[in-house]
Amino acid sequence: MLEIMDKRDRAELFRSRIAIAMDNGHVSQSALARAIGVDRSTVSQLLKSETARLPNAQVVGECARVLGVSADWLLGLTDRPELAADLMATALTFSEAPRALADEQIYNWHREAEGYKIRHVPASLPDMLKTREMLEWEYSPHLGRTTEQAIGASEDKLAWMLGAQSDYEIAVPLHELYAMSKGHGYYEGLPVHIRRGQLNRLLELHELLYPSLRLHAFDARKLYSAPVTIFGPKLAVIYLGRNYLAFRDRERVQAITAHFDGLVREADLSSRDMPKLLQNLVDAMD
Repeated sequence: MLEIMDKRDRAELFRSRIAIAMDNGHVSQSALARAIGVDRSTVSQLLKSETARLPNAQVVGECARVLGVSADWLLGLTDRPELAADLMATALTFSEAPRALADEQIYNWHREAEGYKIRHVPASLPDMLKTREMLEWEYSPHLGRTTEQAIGASEDKLAWMLGAQSDYEIAVPLHELYAMSKGHGYYEGLPVHIRRGQLNRLLELHELLYPSLRLHAFDARKLYSAPVTIFGPKLAVIYLGRNYLAFRDRERVQAITAHFDGLVREADLSSRDMPKLLQNLVDAMD
């Protein structure tokens, strides 16, 4: 149950916050009075500490509008001074997701989160863990003649991500690994030597980088996940195909993180089991 603030404390907080907002905005008492349509003496009274009375809703709303802060913040109902529209614009962004390797937006998010744990559910397999042959096969239909150039330009970025001071925890749908090994579905037409090389690459990297790199396999029939990446405690990004939906507000980042942690808890195969699975898949291809 929320604690009810004493009216004197709320009035004192209002006076303090309106003074802060005026100072930050370089707004004088006279200028504020003119802007909200009251006498200067009214504004002066708002800033005095002798009374426990709060102004009416009209005055509070006009002060918030002129000073560029939220009325809730002036009244002590929130610790965030930003307007609701500004908070939403900051907390949620919708940006284009180009069909490219390690595009600039993703790269910048990785750099921003350097040193934090990065949790990831890929759309297929993580680009940063793919072989060059796999990338060429996957991106050639889209990039055409520029595929080699795109891969070459992205290799440094992909290598930086893999070598950054961040722990990676990646949850891959189990059916994705089986489809890769058998050349089914998305991987139909992918030559066996590329599929084998890709599985061996996953095995080598997991053994080389564990525990800073942890791979898990979850059963999407039990618990489904859209492609998502959680960059530390401050950013979670959902991949929609053509766009990224990025959340920066704490509650949603925590909720998406809890979703990922649920995938790991429910995973059919933990990170310690992955080498055996990958080796079995490779052996079955011989």
